Amino acid sequence: MSESPRPHPPTPSPAPAPSQPDEAVRAELTRLRESIDNIDAAVVHMLAERFKCTQQVGVLKAEHQLPPADPAREARQIARLRELAGSAKLDPAFAEKLLTFIIAEVIRHHETIADGAR
Repeated sequence: MSESPRPHPPTPSPAPAPSQPDEAVRAELTRLRESIDNIDAAVVHMLAERFKCTQQVGVLKAEHQLPPADPAREARQIARLRELAGSAKLDPAFAEKLLTFIIAEVIRHHETIADGAR
């Protein structure tokens, strides 16, 4: 007795190709992405300027044997930035995470500067 062949599952039809946005949509995407690229460049340059200043703070702290971290100032800065973020319609928790990350990097730089001054 031979087995009857098992039925094959139906072959899925290929997914429809994504429709190409019309020229106006592509132009708007390009415009917005160029703005995002410009903003990203500005953020990088602003961070570079900020770190130039904090490096000078690190040198001054090292010269006067001040600790690399200043928790009271950091808390004030975080509160200030959270308030600014809220006013700017940016998630204050995101702004705090960003500043906390930046502060950690600044402290690391200050520790390196202090170690070099010893």
